[in-house]
Amino acid sequence: MMDPDYDLFAAIVEEGGLAAAGRRLRISPAMVSKRLVRLEERLGARLIHRTTRRLALTPAGERLHDDLREIMTALDAAERRVSGACEEASGTIRITAPTSFGRMHIAPHLGRFMDAHPRVTLHIDLSDDYADLLATRADLAIRITVDPGQGLVARRLATNRRILCAAPAYLERFGAPQDIADLKKHRLLAAEGQLPWRLTGPDGAISVGGVSHVPTNSSEVVRELAIAGTGIALRSLWDISEALALGQVRQILPAWEGSADVGLFAVHLPQPNPPLALSAFIDFLAGLYQPTPPWEGTAIAPAAQDF
Repeated sequence: MMDPDYDLFAAIVEEGGLAAAGRRLRISPAMVSKRLVRLEERLGARLIHRTTRRLALTPAGERLHDDLREIMTALDAAERRVSGACEEASGTIRITAPTSFGRMHIAPHLGRFMDAHPRVTLHIDLSDDYADLLATRADLAIRITVDPGQGLVARRLATNRRILCAAPAYLERFGAPQDIADLKKHRLLAAEGQLPWRLTGPDGAISVGGVSHVPTNSSEVVRELAIAGTGIALRSLWDISEALALGQVRQILPAWEGSADVGLFAVHLPQPNPPLALSAFIDFLAGLYQPTPPWEGTAIAPAAQDF
């Protein structure tokens, strides 16, 4: 058995606050605070910066939490081995994912995972901001990127195929670009940081620069602008496949696509014995997206050159 104050500290970090930790441990917030102070005094180090709005781990607190997580995982595995208990995923895993992808391609499948693993609790955070696993206390991040991050364990779930597309209304009004150089004459749509576009095609890799016709920090806004006929966008198939199938947008310049280096990754901090719940969820996602992601099976409407 661990020191109960260590269990309390871990609960504060995992729940994100003293009151939430108290509810989990069934003790008052005042008692949680008193025991945290007692632990800090015993260790001679401040573990958590406390303000009226939020908590933040100090460097000492981060080190202690990392060590405790490894110890707790190892203890749990040891108990299962000694008792001969059946391996069953359990516990809470905190997952962060991009907003659109999480809404469209994770959320609809969560019920199936939870039915298969009833002892696992999922906490889902959707955000287009870069998720620092330590700062957000996330167990798993879904990242769409070229580089999932140094010093992390990353499993590639799928290639992020991206195509150039525009709505029929835009193409009827402005015409379809006949070659890649024509793009500079058109209205391009991209969220902050998405331009220049890095494309690959018959002439190898190129970079297409420019300024978004409508500046925005939201990738979802870009998608809606493209469907509304405002301009040309470079969109992931997972995001635009339904609109393609419905004819709301059409692929243009099909010989050119976004770089295949960009992938969909499941990323977590390295640890000797990852919780079974974490491994089970990553395997579940891999089963959904491999070998062929469901969005890859969507038929692409005729190219814009048909106009």
